[in-house]
Amino acid sequence: MAGTGGVSPSVIPALPAQAAAGSTGRQNCAELVRGRDWSDTEFGPRDHWDPAVSATVELVLSSPMPMAYTHGDGFLMIYNDAYADLIGTLHPAALGRPAAEVFGDLWDSRGFGGAVDEVYRSGRSRLEPETQLTVVRNSNGRPEQAFFTRAHSVVHDRRDQVAGVLTVAAETTQVTRRLQNLGDLTSRLAGALTVDDVARVVLGYAMSSFDVDHCAFAVDDGGAYRYVRRIRGEMLDEADERLPPVWKRLPNDPRAPIVAAAQTGQASFEADGEPLRAVAADRHERRIRALATMPLRTPLLSGALTIGYREPHRWLPAERALLDAAALLVAQAAERARRFEAQHGTAQLLQRSMLPEHLPELETFRIAARYDVGVDGNAAGGDFYDAFRLVDGRLAMVLGDVAGHDVRAAAVMGQVRAALRAMALTDPAPPSVLAGLDRLVGSLGAESRNEEIFVTVVYGVLDPSDGTITMASAGHPPPVLRRAGQGGGPPTAELVKVPPGAPLGLGGRWQTGQVRLEPGDTILMFSDGVVERRGHALTEGLDALVAAAAGAVSGDPRNLCSLATSAVAGSTDDDVAVLAVEHAVAMSRSGTMLVPAEPTGPSRVRQWMTTRLREWSVPEPVIGAAILCTSELTTNALLHAGTPARVHIDLNAERLLVSVADEGTRGTVIRAHADTMSSRGRGLGLIEELSDSWGTDPTVRGTTVWFEMLIPRTLTD
Repeated sequence: MAGTGGVSPSVIPALPAQAAAGSTGRQNCAELVRGRDWSDTEFGPRDHWDPAVSATVELVLSSPMPMAYTHGDGFLMIYNDAYADLIGTLHPAALGRPAAEVFGDLWDSRGFGGAVDEVYRSGRSRLEPETQLTVVRNSNGRPEQAFFTRAHSVVHDRRDQVAGVLTVAAETTQVTRRLQNLGDLTSRLAGALTVDDVARVVLGYAMSSFDVDHCAFAVDDGGAYRYVRRIRGEMLDEADERLPPVWKRLPNDPRAPIVAAAQTGQASFEADGEPLRAVAADRHERRIRALATMPLRTPLLSGALTIGYREPHRWLPAERALLDAAALLVAQAAERARRFEAQHGTAQLLQRSMLPEHLPELETFRIAARYDVGVDGNAAGGDFYDAFRLVDGRLAMVLGDVAGHDVRAAAVMGQVRAALRAMALTDPAPPSVLAGLDRLVGSLGAESRNEEIFVTVVYGVLDPSDGTITMASAGHPPPVLRRAGQGGGPPTAELVKVPPGAPLGLGGRWQTGQVRLEPGDTILMFSDGVVERRGHALTEGLDALVAAAAGAVSGDPRNLCSLATSAVAGSTDDDVAVLAVEHAVAMSRSGTMLVPAEPTGPSRVRQWMTTRLREWSVPEPVIGAAILCTSELTTNALLHAGTPARVHIDLNAERLLVSVADEGTRGTVIRAHADTMSSRGRGLGLIEELSDSWGTDPTVRGTTVWFEMLIPRTLTD
C-alpha cells in the first residue's frame, strides 16, 4: 500500500453485521460484565474465577485502549468499551459468547481468529503486523477502513496453565492514512508545474491529512514574501480549484512565525498559546492556539508552511517527523516549479514577442488570432501569423509554420515573418512574396549547412472595397471559408480552393486563387497542429474543422479562433496558430475602458457599460447578463493578475462581444462546469450559462477572457 514503507498490511474481510440488542441507551461493558451471572459459562461463578483471570478482566474493563480477553478452549469473549466501538453492531450480544459464534467465518481466517488460536495453543505471545479491517463504529454508522496493530499475550492461571489470550488493538489508522497521504502528496507534487499548482496541492494535503483549522504556504517574492492560506469552513468548489490561488503580500515582520521560519530556516512548534496574535490578519488567525511552522529552503527558494488548530495540540515526535518530510518535498517541488516558470516565461515571451501585439482595425472587417503553445508549453515554436495594412490600403494576412519546437525554429520564424512584411510592403503580389521568401529560406539552409529547414505559408491580400482575397499557398493547408446563411438558411463552410505549391526553400513556383467574402462571411487560416492527430488521417481533422465552422453560432473571428483550437478531438504535440477575418454585415460600435487595480474597479465597469449599452439601445435582458458576466471577469482579473484590466465592448446588429484583458500571467482559464459556484469562481459558471460562446486568448502581455451574446432578432425588430 502506498505510503507504508513498502509493507502492505494484511487485509481482513469486514466484520459481520448483526442487529444490535438491548435498548437504545447502551450500558458500558464493565456494568454488563459485573451484572451478569457467569455460572453457566466456561468462566464459572465470579467468586470462583482464577485471580489471574480476574485481574486480566479488570485490566481490560478499565483500559481506554481496545482490549479483549478470550477465555478457554471456546474463546469466550470479554472486552471493554473501546473494543465494543470497533465491533459495532455485534455488541452487546458478543459479550460472553464464543468468538467463533460471534465472528463466524471471519474467526477462521489466519489474520484474525487464527492468530489468537495459535497463541493459545503454543503458549507464546505474538505481535501482529498492521492489519486492515472494515469496521462500523456504531449501529447507525457507515463502514470504514481502519488499521490496527494487535498484540496477543498469554494469560496463565495459578497452576501455570494457559487460561486464555489477552488482545490489545492499537489503532494506527491516522498514522497509516497520513503516510498514505504523504505518498499521494509526492505523486501530486510531481505533476505540479507552477508555484500555483504547488500551493493548491499543499493546502489540500494539509487540510485533508491533518484536519487542521488553518494552513498557510509562503514563498519569497523579490525580497519580500507572498502567501496563500486555507481555513476550516471555507466554501470551495470546482471553479475555485481551477482558478489560481489568491496570493497576498506578507509584511516582512519577524514576529510572524511563517516569516521567521522562512528567514532562519528553523522550525517551530507551539502547543498552546496565541502564536499569531501579534500579526493576525483577522479573527480566524487570532483564534489559532497551536501552530507548527516548517521552513522551505532550497538554493533558489525560501519560504515556509504553517498548520494550526484552534484547540491545544501536542506535536508528537512522529507528527513532527512527518511534517518535516512533507516540507522537504514541498520545497523541492516549489523550486522545480519556479525553474519551470522562469523557463516557460522566457519561451512564451520569445514566442509572443515575435507575433503582432495588435491587429489592424478596419471599418467593416474584423480580425482575430490565437496562438497556443504545444508540447509541454516550455519551448518556443515555429508557428506564426500576421496581418497588416499595405501602402494602398489593402490588408495582407499570413499564417505559416516553421518545423520544430525550439529556439532555432522560433528564430527562423522571426526572420521569415519580418522578411515577409518587408517584401509585401514593396510588392504585395503573393507569387512575388513567396518567391522572395523561398530564396531567404534556401539561403538560411545553406548558411547553416542544414537542408532540413521546412517552412509552409499561406498568404493572401484582402481588398476591403469588395471583399476579394487573392492568395497563394506554399505547402500549407487551405483556409476554411464560412459562408453566412443566405435567405435565412443555415451557415455553410468549405475549404478554400487554393492552388497547391511547394514549401519554401525548394525553388517552386506559386499560382494564386481568389475568394470573395460577402457580408457575414469569415475566412479562417490555421496551422497543421489544429487538424493533425496521431493515428488519424489528415482528412478527418479537416472535416471536423469544417463542420465546427459551419456549426458556429456566429462568424465572429474571435469565436471561430476559439472553436478551431478545440474542433478536432484528441491532443496535439504541435503548436496551434489561427487567424480569422470576418466581413461584417454592418459597421460595429465599440468602446474601451481601462480599469484600475483597486476595489472600485468593478463598480466603475458596471456603470460605464450600463450607460454605453443603453445609449446603443441594447435590449435590457442582454445588458443585465452582459454586465453580470463582465463584472465577475473584471473582479477575477484584478484579483488574480493584480494589474489594471482593459474592458472592450463591440456591438453589431447580431451580437455583443465583451473582452476583459489583464497584464498578468494567469495563463489559460479552464472551462468549469460547476453546479455550485462560490463568489470567486462563479464568473466562469456565469459565462458558461449566460453567453452563447466564450474563450480565453493568451496575448503578448497577459490573458484575455471574452464572451459573445447574440442579439435576438425579436428584440431588435
